[in-house]
Amino acid sequence: MTSNLAAVSYGLKMSPPELEQLRRLLSDSGAALTSESTAGDARFEVQTLALQLDAATAADVARLRHRIAESAGGSLDTAIVSESLRAAPRKLLIMDVDSTLIQQEVIELLAAYAGKREEVAAVTEAAMRGELDFAQSLHARVAVLAGLPSDVVNAVRAEVRLSHGAAELVAAFKEAGHIVAVVSGGFNQILGPIAEELGLDYWIANELEIVDGVLTGKVMGAVIDRAAKEKYLREWAAAEGIPLEHTIAVGDGANDLDMLGAAGIGVAFNAKPAVRAVADAAINMPYLDAVRHIAGV
Repeated sequence: MTSNLAAVSYGLKMSPPELEQLRRLLSDSGAALTSESTAGDARFEVQTLALQLDAATAADVARLRHRIAESAGGSLDTAIVSESLRAAPRKLLIMDVDSTLIQQEVIELLAAYAGKREEVAAVTEAAMRGELDFAQSLHARVAVLAGLPSDVVNAVRAEVRLSHGAAELVAAFKEAGHIVAVVSGGFNQILGPIAEELGLDYWIANELEIVDGVLTGKVMGAVIDRAAKEKYLREWAAAEGIPLEHTIAVGDGANDLDMLGAAGIGVAFNAKPAVRAVADAAINMPYLDAVRHIAGV
């Protein structure tokens, strides 16, 4: 059986020698290149190579991705994507929020009002590298917020900025009839207005407990952790009748790994090394809408 794949390369300014090296690597791996196309804009360039790989198993594709990642230079990254995903009439895009959909880590912005930003940032970094249990680290970080007036939530909401290309990415998927969801280890109080503004189909995050206008330093209910992110991917895809093979997950931290692994393709966005090492694809530039080129949207 022949697998129809696409090698989607992207970078701020792609090097012709690197593209030629990629073509040779694909050819040496037994792939037949059937067509090429270019895209992108003034911010970044995109080159897509359509290819066929005979009798390719999932393990073969994983090995090809690994070889490409090992040989990659500094000017481009390449995603190997099945054409069945790219051509799917309905897809589900699911994204992390902090440092993915948005540029900041909300817990750090909140902690700044308690004079604890650096302390909390260090814990966040360790959690995103997978060195700490996410739920335990979240409870510890939220605890420093105890006693802050709830008005700080509104102040932080005003500080949040979408990642470059985030609004364009969501709009492109929505206009094409696809489903867009986000699942966050952050907080509903921040995410809610963003989700409504973008017109997201599904979204969920943790709920900060507020009593008498004051943050208690606790979250309400079960924590949205690594396992929960995968759970919601599966639930929302099933609710929409979309096979997992036609889903795209994007994240940056260790708590995104299960979600990235379960999706049709998992994309590490400016991610920690441990995440880049196991994701199907990586974007190492600040433009989130590169995902649409990977997904064929």
